[in-house]
Amino acid sequence: MRSSLRPRPWAGALAILSLLLGLLAVGATPASAAATGPITGLAGKCIDVAGASTANGAAVQLYDCNGTGAQNWTVADDGTIRALGKCIDVTGNSTANGAQLQLWTCTGAANQRWTVSAGRDIVNPQANKCVDATGQSSANGTRLQLWTCTGTANQKWNVPTGGGDPGPGPGPGAMAVAPYIYNGWGNPPNPQTVMNATGVRWFTLAFVLSNGYCNPMWDGGRPLTGGVDQQTINTIRAAGGDVVPSFGGWSGNKLESSCGSAGELAAAYQRVINAYNLRAIDIDIEAAAYDSPTVQQRTVEALRTVKANNPGLRVYVTFGTGQNGPDTSLINRAAAAGLTVDAWTIMPFNFGGNGQNMGQLSVRAAEGLKTSLRNAYGYTDAQAYSRMGISSMNGITDVGEVITVADFQTMRDYAQQNRLARLTFWSVNRDRPCTGGPADSCSGVGQSNWQFTSVFAQYTG
Repeated sequence: MRSSLRPRPWAGALAILSLLLGLLAVGATPASAAATGPITGLAGKCIDVAGASTANGAAVQLYDCNGTGAQNWTVADDGTIRALGKCIDVTGNSTANGAQLQLWTCTGAANQRWTVSAGRDIVNPQANKCVDATGQSSANGTRLQLWTCTGTANQKWNVPTGGGDPGPGPGPGAMAVAPYIYNGWGNPPNPQTVMNATGVRWFTLAFVLSNGYCNPMWDGGRPLTGGVDQQTINTIRAAGGDVVPSFGGWSGNKLESSCGSAGELAAAYQRVINAYNLRAIDIDIEAAAYDSPTVQQRTVEALRTVKANNPGLRVYVTFGTGQNGPDTSLINRAAAAGLTVDAWTIMPFNFGGNGQNMGQLSVRAAEGLKTSLRNAYGYTDAQAYSRMGISSMNGITDVGEVITVADFQTMRDYAQQNRLARLTFWSVNRDRPCTGGPADSCSGVGQSNWQFTSVFAQYTG
Protein backbone atom coordinates (compact mmCIF):
# COMPACT_ATOMS: atom_id res chain seq x y z
CA MET A 1 0.00 0.00 0.00
CA ARG A 2 0.98 3.66 -0.16
CA SER A 3 3.40 4.57 2.50
CA SER A 4 4.71 7.05 4.97
CA LEU A 5 6.68 8.50 2.07
CA ARG A 6 3.42 9.16 0.34
CA PRO A 7 1.62 12.29 1.47
CA ARG A 8 -1.46 11.23 3.35
CA PRO A 9 -4.47 13.30 4.17
CA TRP A 10 -2.68 13.70 7.51
CA ALA A 11 0.75 14.25 5.98
CA GLY A 12 0.58 17.99 6.59
CA ALA A 13 1.08 17.03 10.16
CA LEU A 14 4.23 15.29 8.98
CA ALA A 15 5.56 18.46 7.75
CA ILE A 16 -8.63 16.93 -12.97
CA LEU A 17 -11.44 14.90 -22.07
CA SER A 18 -10.36 15.29 -23.92
CA LEU A 19 -12.70 15.97 -26.58
CA LEU A 20 -12.31 19.76 -26.49
CA LEU A 21 -8.98 20.38 -24.86
CA GLY A 22 -5.62 21.78 -25.94
CA LEU A 23 -3.74 25.02 -26.09
CA LEU A 24 -5.68 27.43 -28.23
CA ALA A 25 -4.18 28.68 -31.48
CA VAL A 26 -4.58 32.42 -31.93
CA GLY A 27 -6.23 34.53 -34.56
CA ALA A 28 -7.26 32.85 -37.76
CA THR A 29 -4.94 29.89 -37.31
CA PRO A 30 -6.98 26.81 -38.21
CA ALA A 31 -7.89 24.45 -35.41
CA SER A 32 -7.09 20.78 -35.60
CA ALA A 33 -10.53 19.24 -35.94
CA ALA A 34 -11.76 16.55 -33.63
CA ALA A 35 -15.22 16.27 -35.17
CA THR A 36 -17.64 18.35 -37.25
CA GLY A 37 -21.43 18.38 -37.37
CA PRO A 38 -24.53 19.75 -35.64
CA ILE A 39 -24.81 20.18 -31.88
CA THR A 40 -28.32 19.35 -30.69
CA GLY A 41 -29.98 20.12 -27.41
CA LEU A 42 -33.39 20.89 -25.92
CA ALA A 43 -36.31 19.57 -28.03
CA GLY A 44 -33.79 18.21 -30.55
CA LYS A 45 -32.97 21.70 -31.81
CA CYS A 46 -29.55 22.85 -32.99
CA ILE A 47 -27.03 25.40 -31.82
CA ASP A 48 -27.22 28.02 -34.58
CA VAL A 49 -25.62 31.32 -35.61
CA ALA A 50 -28.43 33.85 -36.06
CA GLY A 51 -28.94 34.71 -39.70
CA ALA A 52 -25.85 32.69 -40.62
CA SER A 53 -23.96 35.92 -39.96
CA THR A 54 -20.18 35.92 -39.89
CA ALA A 55 -20.02 39.30 -38.15
CA ASN A 56 -18.40 39.54 -34.75
CA GLY A 57 -21.15 39.57 -32.14
CA ALA A 58 -23.62 37.42 -34.09
CA ALA A 59 -25.96 35.70 -31.63
CA VAL A 60 -25.53 32.02 -30.85
CA GLN A 61 -28.99 30.57 -30.37
CA LEU A 62 -31.27 27.53 -30.46
CA TYR A 63 -33.05 26.89 -33.76
CA ASP A 64 -34.70 24.15 -35.83
CA CYS A 65 -32.01 21.98 -37.39
CA ASN A 66 -31.65 22.82 -41.09
CA GLY A 67 -28.26 21.47 -42.17
CA THR A 68 -26.76 24.85 -43.02
CA GLY A 69 -23.24 26.06 -42.31
CA ALA A 70 -24.58 28.12 -39.42
CA GLN A 71 -25.18 24.83 -37.60
CA ASN A 72 -22.10 22.93 -38.74
CA TRP A 73 -19.79 23.09 -35.73
CA THR A 74 -16.21 21.92 -35.53
CA VAL A 75 -15.48 20.61 -32.05
CA ALA A 76 -11.72 21.01 -32.10
CA ASP A 77 -8.79 19.57 -30.22
CA ASP A 78 -7.63 23.06 -29.30
CA GLY A 79 -10.64 23.70 -27.05
CA THR A 80 -12.68 25.80 -29.50
CA ILE A 81 -16.11 25.25 -31.03
CA ARG A 82 -16.15 26.84 -34.49
CA ALA A 83 -18.57 27.63 -37.31
CA LEU A 84 -18.36 29.96 -40.29
CA GLY A 85 -14.66 30.40 -39.57
CA LYS A 86 -15.15 31.90 -36.11
CA CYS A 87 -15.47 30.75 -32.49
CA ILE A 88 -18.19 30.54 -29.87
CA ASP A 89 -17.29 33.30 -27.43
CA VAL A 90 -18.63 34.52 -24.08
CA THR A 91 -19.59 38.18 -24.46
CA GLY A 92 -17.27 40.56 -22.66
CA ASN A 93 -15.12 37.73 -21.31
CA SER A 94 -17.73 37.47 -18.55
CA THR A 95 -18.01 34.60 -16.10
CA ALA A 96 -21.38 35.76 -14.71
CA ASN A 97 -24.65 33.85 -14.94
CA GLY A 98 -26.56 35.15 -17.96
CA ALA A 99 -23.48 36.10 -20.00
CA GLN A 100 -24.57 35.56 -23.60
CA LEU A 101 -22.75 33.54 -26.23
CA GLN A 102 -21.78 35.05 -29.56
CA LEU A 103 -19.67 34.35 -32.63
CA TRP A 104 -16.30 36.08 -32.63
CA THR A 105 -12.92 35.98 -34.29
CA CYS A 106 -10.85 33.24 -32.64
CA THR A 107 -8.45 34.99 -30.26
CA GLY A 108 -6.99 32.32 -28.02
CA ALA A 109 -8.74 33.72 -24.94
CA ALA A 110 -10.17 31.60 -22.13
CA ASN A 111 -13.73 32.75 -22.92
CA GLN A 112 -13.50 30.71 -26.16
CA ARG A 113 -12.41 27.44 -24.54
CA TRP A 114 -14.85 24.62 -23.87
CA THR A 115 -14.92 21.09 -22.52
CA VAL A 116 -17.60 18.40 -22.76
CA SER A 117 -18.37 16.36 -19.65
CA ALA A 118 -19.40 12.73 -19.49
CA GLY A 119 -22.87 14.04 -18.60
CA ARG A 120 -23.09 16.02 -21.90
CA ASP A 121 -22.54 19.48 -20.42
CA ILE A 122 -20.55 22.01 -22.46
CA VAL A 123 -18.47 23.82 -19.86
CA ASN A 124 -16.36 26.97 -19.97
CA PRO A 125 -13.47 26.11 -17.60
CA GLN A 126 -12.67 29.75 -16.87
CA ALA A 127 -16.15 30.30 -15.42
CA ASN A 128 -16.77 26.66 -14.47
CA LYS A 129 -20.27 27.20 -15.91
CA CYS A 130 -22.41 25.51 -18.56
CA VAL A 131 -23.86 26.44 -21.94
CA ASP A 132 -27.54 27.01 -21.13
CA ALA A 133 -30.68 27.66 -23.22
CA THR A 134 -32.10 30.77 -21.55
CA GLY A 135 -35.25 30.24 -19.52
CA GLN A 136 -35.29 26.54 -20.37
CA SER A 137 -37.00 27.59 -23.60
CA SER A 138 -36.83 25.55 -26.80
CA ALA A 139 -38.33 28.33 -28.97
CA ASN A 140 -36.47 29.29 -32.13
CA GLY A 141 -34.15 32.18 -31.38
CA THR A 142 -33.58 31.34 -27.72
CA ARG A 143 -30.19 32.82 -26.83
CA LEU A 144 -27.55 30.60 -25.35
CA GLN A 145 -25.83 31.82 -22.20
CA LEU A 146 -23.50 30.80 -19.42
CA TRP A 147 -25.14 29.53 -16.25
CA THR A 148 -24.22 27.57 -13.16
CA CYS A 149 -24.29 23.88 -14.09
CA THR A 150 -27.55 22.37 -12.81
CA GLY A 151 -27.92 19.12 -14.78
CA THR A 152 -31.20 20.25 -16.35
CA ALA A 153 -32.25 19.41 -19.90
CA ASN A 154 -31.55 22.92 -21.23
CA GLN A 155 -27.86 22.32 -20.46
CA LYS A 156 -27.52 18.93 -22.15
CA TRP A 157 -25.97 18.77 -25.64
CA ASN A 158 -25.14 16.09 -28.17
CA VAL A 159 -21.86 17.03 -29.82
CA PRO A 160 -20.30 15.41 -32.89
CA THR A 161 -17.71 12.81 -32.01
CA GLY A 162 -14.47 11.95 -33.71
CA GLY A 163 -10.78 11.39 -33.37
CA GLY A 164 -10.30 14.09 -30.78
CA ASP A 165 -11.94 12.07 -28.00
CA PRO A 166 -9.18 10.34 -26.08
CA GLY A 167 -11.65 7.73 -24.89
CA PRO A 168 -10.09 5.07 -22.73
CA GLY A 169 -6.96 4.84 -24.81
CA PRO A 170 -3.53 5.70 -23.46
CA GLY A 171 -0.68 7.71 -24.90
CA PRO A 172 0.50 11.21 -24.07
CA GLY A 173 -2.55 13.27 -23.17
CA ALA A 174 -5.03 10.44 -22.75
CA MET A 175 -6.59 9.77 -19.40
CA ALA A 176 -4.90 6.37 -19.06
CA VAL A 177 -1.65 8.10 -18.08
CA ALA A 178 -2.66 10.27 -15.14
CA PRO A 179 -0.04 10.50 -12.38
CA TYR A 180 -1.17 11.51 -8.92
CA ILE A 181 -0.74 15.09 -7.75
CA TYR A 182 -1.45 16.12 -4.16
CA ASN A 183 -2.18 19.59 -2.80
CA GLY A 184 -2.53 18.72 0.87
CA TRP A 185 1.08 18.98 1.84
CA GLY A 186 4.46 20.40 0.96
CA ASN A 187 5.30 22.18 -2.27
CA PRO A 188 3.26 20.63 -5.11
CA PRO A 189 4.65 21.24 -8.59
CA ASN A 190 2.87 23.46 -11.08
CA PRO A 191 0.98 20.94 -13.23
CA GLN A 192 1.37 23.10 -16.33
CA THR A 193 5.14 22.86 -15.95
CA VAL A 194 4.87 19.06 -15.90
CA MET A 195 2.49 19.07 -18.87
CA ASN A 196 4.79 21.25 -20.95
CA ALA A 197 7.83 19.12 -20.11
CA THR A 198 6.32 15.64 -20.59
CA GLY A 199 3.21 15.82 -22.77
CA VAL A 200 1.02 14.36 -20.02
CA ARG A 201 -2.40 16.02 -19.96
CA TRP A 202 -4.30 14.13 -17.22
CA PHE A 203 -3.64 14.02 -13.49
CA THR A 204 -5.18 12.01 -10.67
CA LEU A 205 -5.94 14.62 -8.01
CA ALA A 206 -5.83 13.29 -4.44
CA PHE A 207 -7.75 12.91 -2.11
CA VAL A 208 -11.50 13.39 -1.60
CA LEU A 209 -12.49 12.32 1.90
CA SER A 210 -15.27 12.70 4.45
CA ASN A 211 -15.39 15.59 6.91
CA GLY A 212 -16.59 13.08 9.50
CA TYR A 213 -20.01 12.87 7.91
CA CYS A 214 -21.22 11.86 4.45
CA ASN A 215 -19.86 15.09 3.00
CA PRO A 216 -17.04 15.07 0.41
CA MET A 217 -14.19 17.51 0.91
CA TRP A 218 -10.58 17.61 -0.19
CA ASP A 219 -8.61 15.88 2.57
CA GLY A 220 -11.81 16.02 4.60
CA GLY A 221 -11.39 19.75 5.21
CA ARG A 222 -10.92 21.81 2.05
CA PRO A 223 -14.04 22.82 0.07
CA LEU A 224 -14.76 21.21 -3.28
CA THR A 225 -14.87 24.55 -5.07
CA GLY A 226 -13.12 27.86 -4.65
CA GLY A 227 -9.91 26.61 -3.07
CA VAL A 228 -6.49 25.38 -4.12
CA ASP A 229 -7.87 22.16 -5.61
CA GLN A 230 -10.31 24.06 -7.83
CA GLN A 231 -7.41 26.29 -8.88
CA THR A 232 -5.37 23.22 -9.80
CA ILE A 233 -8.21 21.84 -11.92
CA ASN A 234 -8.66 25.19 -13.64
CA THR A 235 -4.92 25.38 -14.38
CA ILE A 236 -4.82 21.88 -15.84
CA ARG A 237 -7.93 22.43 -17.96
CA ALA A 238 -6.77 25.82 -19.20
CA ALA A 239 -3.55 24.14 -20.35
CA GLY A 240 -5.47 21.50 -22.30
CA GLY A 241 -5.76 18.73 -19.72
CA ASP A 242 -8.14 17.29 -17.18
CA VAL A 243 -8.28 15.50 -13.85
CA VAL A 244 -9.43 12.26 -12.23
CA PRO A 245 -10.32 13.03 -8.60
CA SER A 246 -9.30 10.23 -6.26
CA PHE A 247 -11.44 9.21 -3.30
CA GLY A 248 -9.70 7.57 -0.37
CA GLY A 249 -5.99 7.10 0.14
CA TRP A 250 -4.31 5.65 3.18
CA SER A 251 -5.62 7.73 6.07
CA GLY A 252 -8.40 10.10 7.08
CA ASN A 253 -12.16 9.64 7.21
CA LYS A 254 -13.47 7.66 4.26
CA LEU A 255 -16.80 8.48 2.64
CA GLU A 256 -17.30 4.77 2.15
CA SER A 257 -17.36 4.32 5.94
CA SER A 258 -18.98 7.63 6.92
CA CYS A 259 -21.97 7.34 4.56
CA GLY A 260 -24.67 5.15 6.05
CA SER A 261 -25.94 3.56 2.84
CA ALA A 262 -25.03 2.92 -0.78
CA GLY A 263 -27.50 5.62 -1.83
CA GLU A 264 -25.86 8.22 0.40
CA LEU A 265 -22.42 7.23 -0.82
CA ALA A 266 -23.51 7.44 -4.47
CA ALA A 267 -24.91 10.91 -3.79
CA ALA A 268 -21.58 11.97 -2.26
CA TYR A 269 -19.69 10.72 -5.32
CA GLN A 270 -22.22 12.54 -7.53
CA ARG A 271 -21.58 15.84 -5.76
CA VAL A 272 -17.96 15.70 -6.82
CA ILE A 273 -18.83 14.57 -10.36
CA ASN A 274 -21.23 17.49 -10.73
CA ALA A 275 -18.85 20.00 -9.18
CA TYR A 276 -16.28 19.45 -11.91
CA ASN A 277 -18.26 17.86 -14.79
CA LEU A 278 -16.02 14.83 -14.57
CA ARG A 279 -15.18 12.13 -17.09
CA ALA A 280 -13.53 9.79 -14.61
CA ILE A 281 -13.12 9.08 -10.90
CA ASP A 282 -10.66 6.94 -8.95
CA ILE A 283 -11.55 5.00 -5.80
CA ASP A 284 -8.24 4.50 -3.99
CA ILE A 285 -8.77 1.62 -1.57
CA GLU A 286 -5.96 1.44 0.95
CA ALA A 287 -7.17 1.46 4.53
CA ALA A 288 -8.43 -1.12 6.96
CA ALA A 289 -11.99 0.20 6.63
CA TYR A 290 -12.21 -1.43 3.23
CA ASP A 291 -11.58 -4.83 4.79
CA SER A 292 -15.16 -4.66 6.08
CA PRO A 293 -17.55 -6.71 3.90
CA THR A 294 -20.25 -4.12 4.64
CA VAL A 295 -18.10 -1.24 3.38
CA GLN A 296 -17.02 -3.24 0.34
CA GLN A 297 -20.63 -4.00 -0.59
CA ARG A 298 -21.71 -0.39 0.01
CA THR A 299 -18.93 0.83 -2.27
CA VAL A 300 -19.80 -1.64 -5.03
CA GLU A 301 -23.50 -0.73 -4.94
CA ALA A 302 -22.76 3.00 -4.91
CA LEU A 303 -20.42 2.71 -7.90
CA ARG A 304 -23.02 0.71 -9.78
CA THR A 305 -25.49 3.56 -9.25
CA VAL A 306 -22.93 6.17 -10.31
CA LYS A 307 -22.13 4.26 -13.49
CA ALA A 308 -25.84 3.97 -14.34
CA ASN A 309 -26.48 7.67 -13.73
CA ASN A 310 -23.42 8.94 -15.63
CA PRO A 311 -23.12 7.25 -19.03
CA GLY A 312 -19.56 7.46 -20.27
CA LEU A 313 -18.04 8.13 -16.85
CA ARG A 314 -15.01 5.95 -16.22
CA VAL A 315 -14.60 4.41 -12.81
CA TYR A 316 -11.16 3.27 -11.70
CA VAL A 317 -10.54 1.22 -8.55
CA THR A 318 -6.99 1.37 -7.18
CA PHE A 319 -5.91 -1.11 -4.52
CA GLY A 320 -2.97 -3.01 -3.09
CA THR A 321 -1.55 -6.29 -4.22
CA GLY A 322 0.81 -9.07 -3.27
CA GLN A 323 3.58 -10.29 -5.51
CA ASN A 324 1.26 -12.84 -7.12
CA GLY A 325 -1.77 -10.59 -7.47
CA PRO A 326 -4.40 -8.89 -5.29
CA ASP A 327 -6.94 -10.14 -2.80
CA THR A 328 -10.01 -10.97 -4.87
CA SER A 329 -12.85 -10.20 -2.45
CA LEU A 330 -13.75 -6.79 -3.87
CA ILE A 331 -13.40 -7.96 -7.47
CA ASN A 332 -15.68 -10.92 -6.77
CA ARG A 333 -18.28 -8.69 -5.08
CA ALA A 334 -18.26 -6.31 -8.05
CA ALA A 335 -18.64 -9.12 -10.58
CA ALA A 336 -21.49 -10.69 -8.59
CA ALA A 337 -23.26 -7.31 -8.41
CA GLY A 338 -22.89 -6.63 -12.14
CA LEU A 339 -20.48 -3.72 -11.66
CA THR A 340 -18.03 -3.28 -14.54
CA VAL A 341 -14.97 -1.28 -13.52
CA ASP A 342 -13.08 0.50 -16.28
CA ALA A 343 -9.72 -0.28 -14.72
CA TRP A 344 -8.88 -2.42 -11.73
CA THR A 345 -5.54 -0.83 -10.87
CA ILE A 346 -3.02 -2.51 -8.59
CA MET A 347 -0.27 -0.82 -6.57
CA PRO A 348 2.66 -3.25 -6.96
CA PHE A 349 5.06 -2.11 -4.26
CA ASN A 350 5.68 -2.31 -0.50
CA PHE A 351 6.20 -6.04 -0.88
CA GLY A 352 9.04 -5.94 1.62
CA GLY A 353 12.71 -6.59 1.14
CA ASN A 354 15.35 -4.75 -0.84
CA GLY A 355 17.32 -5.55 -3.96
CA GLN A 356 14.36 -6.93 -5.86
CA ASN A 357 13.59 -6.21 -9.51
CA MET A 358 10.49 -4.10 -9.00
CA GLY A 359 9.69 -3.91 -12.69
CA GLN A 360 9.46 -7.67 -13.00
CA LEU A 361 7.61 -8.01 -9.70
CA SER A 362 5.06 -5.47 -10.95
CA VAL A 363 4.51 -7.52 -14.11
CA ARG A 364 4.13 -10.66 -12.00
CA ALA A 365 1.49 -9.01 -9.81
CA ALA A 366 -0.33 -7.67 -12.88
CA GLU A 367 -0.50 -11.16 -14.35
CA GLY A 368 -2.12 -12.26 -11.09
CA LEU A 369 -4.68 -9.49 -11.47
CA LYS A 370 -5.41 -10.69 -14.99
CA THR A 371 -6.14 -14.18 -13.67
CA SER A 372 -8.43 -12.75 -10.99
CA LEU A 373 -10.44 -10.78 -13.56
CA ARG A 374 -10.69 -13.80 -15.85
CA ASN A 375 -12.04 -15.91 -13.01
CA ALA A 376 -14.49 -13.32 -11.70
CA TYR A 377 -15.87 -11.95 -14.97
CA GLY A 378 -15.19 -14.73 -17.45
CA TYR A 379 -12.96 -12.42 -19.51
CA THR A 380 -10.49 -13.51 -22.15
CA ASP A 381 -6.90 -12.41 -21.63
CA ALA A 382 -7.40 -9.45 -23.96
CA GLN A 383 -10.59 -8.40 -22.18
CA ALA A 384 -8.92 -8.64 -18.80
CA TYR A 385 -5.93 -6.55 -19.90
CA SER A 386 -8.29 -3.87 -21.23
CA ARG A 387 -9.83 -3.57 -17.74
CA MET A 388 -6.65 -3.40 -15.66
CA GLY A 389 -3.94 -0.97 -14.76
CA ILE A 390 -0.77 -0.37 -12.78
CA SER A 391 -0.26 2.41 -10.24
CA SER A 392 3.36 2.35 -9.17
CA MET A 393 5.51 4.49 -6.89
CA ASN A 394 8.61 6.24 -8.18
CA GLY A 395 11.86 6.00 -6.30
CA ILE A 396 12.21 4.72 -2.75
CA THR A 397 9.06 3.13 -1.34
CA ASP A 398 7.87 3.07 2.27
CA VAL A 399 9.70 -0.16 2.99
CA GLY A 400 12.94 0.78 1.27
CA GLU A 401 12.40 -0.83 -2.13
CA VAL A 402 13.89 1.10 -5.03
CA ILE A 403 11.73 1.56 -8.13
CA THR A 404 13.95 2.92 -10.88
CA VAL A 405 13.38 4.61 -14.21
CA ALA A 406 14.27 1.25 -15.80
CA ASP A 407 11.50 -0.40 -13.75
CA PHE A 408 9.06 2.19 -15.10
CA GLN A 409 10.22 1.31 -18.61
CA THR A 410 9.51 -2.38 -17.89
CA MET A 411 6.00 -1.53 -16.69
CA ARG A 412 5.38 0.77 -19.66
CA ASP A 413 6.50 -1.91 -22.13
CA TYR A 414 4.27 -4.51 -20.45
CA ALA A 415 1.33 -2.10 -20.58
CA GLN A 416 2.10 -1.34 -24.22
CA GLN A 417 2.26 -5.00 -25.18
CA ASN A 418 -1.04 -5.82 -23.50
CA ARG A 419 -2.88 -2.49 -23.96
CA LEU A 420 -3.71 -1.84 -20.34
CA ALA A 421 -6.41 0.68 -19.49
CA ARG A 422 -4.42 2.65 -16.94
CA LEU A 423 -0.78 3.45 -16.18
CA THR A 424 -0.11 5.86 -13.33
CA PHE A 425 1.99 6.38 -10.21
CA TRP A 426 2.43 8.11 -6.89
CA SER A 427 3.40 10.85 -7.46
CA VAL A 428 4.29 13.88 -9.55
CA ASN A 429 5.16 15.61 -6.28
CA ARG A 430 8.00 13.08 -5.90
CA ASP A 431 9.14 13.14 -9.55
CA ARG A 432 12.19 15.35 -9.05
CA PRO A 433 15.67 14.93 -7.61
CA CYS A 434 16.25 15.46 -3.91
CA THR A 435 17.59 18.83 -2.89
CA GLY A 436 17.13 18.58 0.86
CA GLY A 437 13.46 19.48 0.76
CA PRO A 438 10.73 18.11 3.04
CA ALA A 439 9.72 14.47 3.06
CA ASP A 440 7.99 13.18 -0.05
CA SER A 441 9.06 16.16 -2.17
CA CYS A 442 11.36 13.96 -4.24
CA SER A 443 11.94 10.36 -5.29
CA GLY A 444 15.06 9.65 -3.27
CA VAL A 445 16.92 8.37 -6.35
CA GLY A 446 19.07 10.03 -8.97
CA GLN A 447 16.89 11.47 -11.73
CA SER A 448 16.06 14.56 -13.72
CA ASN A 449 12.87 16.52 -13.19
CA TRP A 450 9.75 14.62 -14.34
CA GLN A 451 11.77 11.69 -15.65
CA PHE A 452 9.37 9.04 -14.37
CA THR A 453 6.39 10.93 -15.80
CA SER A 454 8.14 11.16 -19.15
CA VAL A 455 8.59 7.37 -19.31
CA PHE A 456 4.89 6.68 -18.77
CA ALA A 457 3.99 9.53 -21.16
CA GLN A 458 5.54 7.45 -23.95
CA TYR A 459 2.76 4.87 -23.59
CA THR A 460 0.73 4.84 -26.79
CA GLY A 461 -1.53 1.87 -26.18
